[in-house]
Amino acid sequence: MGAPVNGDGDRDMPGRHRAIFISDVHLGTRSAQAPALLDFLRDNDADVIYLVGDIIDFWKVRRGPVWHQSHNDVLQKLLRKARKGTRIVFIPGNHDEALRDYCGWRFGGIEIVRDCIHTRADGRRYVVMHGDEFDVVVRYAKWLAFLGDRSYELALWSNSPLNWMRRHVGLGYWSLSGYLKRRIKSAVNFIGEFEEMLTEAARHRGVEGVICGHIHHAADRMIGAVHYLNCGDWVESCTAIVETHSGEMQLVHWTVPQHTRKPVAVPAAA
Repeated sequence: MGAPVNGDGDRDMPGRHRAIFISDVHLGTRSAQAPALLDFLRDNDADVIYLVGDIIDFWKVRRGPVWHQSHNDVLQKLLRKARKGTRIVFIPGNHDEALRDYCGWRFGGIEIVRDCIHTRADGRRYVVMHGDEFDVVVRYAKWLAFLGDRSYELALWSNSPLNWMRRHVGLGYWSLSGYLKRRIKSAVNFIGEFEEMLTEAARHRGVEGVICGHIHHAADRMIGAVHYLNCGDWVESCTAIVETHSGEMQLVHWTVPQHTRKPVAVPAAA
């Protein structure tokens, strides 16, 4: 996984997949790991790429974006892939929900849809959606969602000075925002309830699995008879879901320490 694709486009070469699923990039924010995503997109290609929401953070753009050249480069890379024949499907999330008004349209070769069904190589079907429609805070108390977003942004910002101090005393990287997300009981309960609601939605749709984003918590597990996959994010974890041409689903953790590409692919549960 992660090796550059040969110029002949060999479908069996490492880095060439049947499908790629990416969510929660949050371009326009200081926290977006755009260089890492650009590295991933250079080394990985697919017949179809699903952008599973919150690719551009319009909430932050309205307040004043942090837009580096690498953010432009990510968008240009996706557009170039579309021009070269990759099917790209964009499912807007709550941070880029303004684009939901254009569902059913196509811009620059990119399809915009509310959700869709992805059929795996072995015939198993997955509903692909961002997932915010199952977040009661986003649905019924948007002001609280905005407050939570600012708090999360503050925790992410705190990671830099904290880790600067840790490096100077010989300690490794540690994420305050990740710690809070994992340890706060209400957050853990929310993640569990979110996963259950998404899998119940999949059961109602009569499909075998669900692929989503939204909660920045990469996952690959069976919940009952439903295969639950969450893309994670490109803010902290730098994760994606890929389907190989043999039909294997994989959760990929992409790291680029000191310019050395070290992708780790973890086989899916089913």
